[in-house]
Amino acid sequence: MSVFEHGEFDKHERVAFWNDEKTGLKAIIAVHNTYLGPALGGCRMWPYANSAEALTDVLRLSKGMTYKAAMAELKLGGGKSVILGDPRRIKTADMMESMGRFVESLGGSYYTAEDSGISVDDLHNMAKHSQYIAGINAKYQYTGEPSDGNPAPSTAYGVFVGLQAAVQHKFGTGVNGLTVAIQGLGHVGYRLAAHLHAAGAKLIVTDIYPENTQRAVEEFGATVVAPEQINSVKADVLAPCAMGATINLESIAGIQTSVIAGAANNQLSTEAMGEMLRQKDILYAPDYVINAGGVIDIYHQRFDSSAAAMKSHIERIGDNLSAIFTRADDENKATNEVANTMAEERFKY
Repeated sequence: MSVFEHGEFDKHERVAFWNDEKTGLKAIIAVHNTYLGPALGGCRMWPYANSAEALTDVLRLSKGMTYKAAMAELKLGGGKSVILGDPRRIKTADMMESMGRFVESLGGSYYTAEDSGISVDDLHNMAKHSQYIAGINAKYQYTGEPSDGNPAPSTAYGVFVGLQAAVQHKFGTGVNGLTVAIQGLGHVGYRLAAHLHAAGAKLIVTDIYPENTQRAVEEFGATVVAPEQINSVKADVLAPCAMGATINLESIAGIQTSVIAGAANNQLSTEAMGEMLRQKDILYAPDYVINAGGVIDIYHQRFDSSAAAMKSHIERIGDNLSAIFTRADDENKATNEVANTMAEERFKY
């Protein structure tokens, strides 16, 4: 099967592959849409089972970035890159430099940044060979504190703001006293847990790395469950903050929460899942809307902005979600369908 016949191929402008035998780098870059501006999307390194799985991920993620940028009111398009391999086992500085050469080869149609498995140090190594590496010359942090270039704090804050908007729409309350189940305690998920704990929420957590859950127990008094149990726990909110497609035909029947609002990309295995959630009276915060804080952060680092302006922009995520929820109610449509329509009105040719 060619890329063009792939089920996740949707008018992508460019899909490029890179194989560097010297460093062991195997990577894919997908550029989905550049109508509003150059494509921006993080680089993810993950132990994919095979190249087909990696291709599916990069096609879905790059499309999501187009919609994310449009809904966040950014003059950017959507792209993404993935590296095949376990970042804890095989990642090297030479491999990251090779990735920089790969990004540079696209001539500026795609800018990369940090994502799962990639650190700011990795980006600096990429930048030795590419001028299209974002997030390495950060000037602002939404708190006003010095920034190290990691957009995860802004992503987590935006998800927290969006989760609050979803809870307010569904329950008419804040998060204090509610129970939130968090799937994944990485750079974003852990920071989201910290925000929720500070706001008075009770936490149920899971992660594939035991040290992450143990830390959440010690710092937040969290309850830990096995990864395969998180989608079916009794809670008010489910916050997917790991890999995508966790809302699927297998998991949806067991979901017992009233709200789904988390940081993961492509949470729905198919668009039809959105309507199935609506039929179950579960309010879904479209992932590319709620997790836009990181790309907003990177956007503000590119021009003469300020921490206050960036924070204000991130907080508009809550307003965007409220508008989606209201329109979905008025039109009796799934929230993901409404969000897609609103985004397409902005980026389509």
